[in-house]
Amino acid sequence: MILKGWPLDGNQSRLTPLTPRKALREAAKSVYTSEKYQKRGELGEILLHAIIRQEFETEPLISKIFFKDSANDTVKGFDAVHVVMNEGTMQLWLGEVKFYKSGTDAISDVIGELGVHLENNYLRQEFTAICHKVEKTDPLREHVDKLLHANRSLDEIFPELYIPVLLTYNSATLAKYQEFSKEYCEEIEAEFRKYYEKFQTLKLKADVKILLILLPMNTKELLVNEFDKKLKGLSL
Repeated sequence: MILKGWPLDGNQSRLTPLTPRKALREAAKSVYTSEKYQKRGELGEILLHAIIRQEFETEPLISKIFFKDSANDTVKGFDAVHVVMNEGTMQLWLGEVKFYKSGTDAISDVIGELGVHLENNYLRQEFTAICHKVEKTDPLREHVDKLLHANRSLDEIFPELYIPVLLTYNSATLAKYQEFSKEYCEEIEAEFRKYYEKFQTLKLKADVKILLILLPMNTKELLVNEFDKKLKGLSL
């Protein structure tokens, strides 16, 4: 998987260039070193980051990892804060992740959480936090201030607000099939439709654009264990 940088003007980029090895080592030290890693959500946040960057060409506006007070802290609020520039207009992407074993539990929990996160007062607080965390020298700071200004109505902001929602789950279909086949396609599509229909019970503001991303896994435990081994090796 290749994550592309996004030059804003000429050869300038908002991201400080690092060698891949150094970048991975610094990220590993920033994420977590807890023995309770099975219950942590950073891997889900990384997956969401990678998916929306690759599939929708977003760019991270802020990284919440940098605002942790200690290595094992969690940061409240949305799980990703990305942007897309479209003909001079900024689209704000506020991502949510449920890195779960159960798809049903993931949907039930995210429905409740989105209901809270999209309340007017919560959004205003989140917008204020975002504005405070974007550096004044950032080339996108002017766009952020314009989009999220306190005097601007939410009705004006919603058309430029996207909510990508990543839900993971252990898939019975993936565990059943060892190779790609017509039967596999039919069963995985039926599995997706089941979760999609359940997610549609969510009642939100009509102007908010929600992108549901379903990521079936054979087993969550195997992925988490492998990630943790790699991460701990890098952070030494």
